[in-house]
Amino acid sequence: MAVSREQIITAAIQHLNTTPAASMAEIAAAAGISRATLHRHFTGRDELVTALGWRALEDWERVQQEAGIAEATASADPARLRETLQALLHGEVAICHEHGFLLTEHTLPADLMRRSDEIEEREVEFLAACQRAGLIRADLPSRWVSTVVFALLVAVRESVRRGDVAQRDVPHLFLGTFLKGIS
Repeated sequence: MAVSREQIITAAIQHLNTTPAASMAEIAAAAGISRATLHRHFTGRDELVTALGWRALEDWERVQQEAGIAEATASADPARLRETLQALLHGEVAICHEHGFLLTEHTLPADLMRRSDEIEEREVEFLAACQRAGLIRADLPSRWVSTVVFALLVAVRESVRRGDVAQRDVPHLFLGTFLKGIS
């Protein structure tokens, strides 16, 4: 039975989330295909990781759109911003589990990084609107707040990967830590 590129990407994501430094041979085995078949789809690990990166960015952008951050930012309505903030953070936690290994991948190409910066900029603008509405601390730079979200997503990924927290507890832990801190 032929394995599609999408099936390979799905298997690669699952394997790399448990073994981030996996070789192409290990990824092929996890996908149930030969190395030659994997190399017919992706010439090397960099090309595969780049494809996974584009998928992650598409999902991140989808989460932002589904949460409605552009509309909430424009509205400046505190109730809408609060609801949107929670939807955004829940969505990011959900895709963090799928794309977690990419959170610490530093070999991504420049065009992928530029697109990531564009998507992040929308989120920074949204977080700044949340700050102006009094939902999150206004005394911190909004880009720092975005970095804190990112850092918490890395913590989620690592905590789940190591078995330190149960998957079902992550949304509560993530939101509670972000919105209330640890002090």
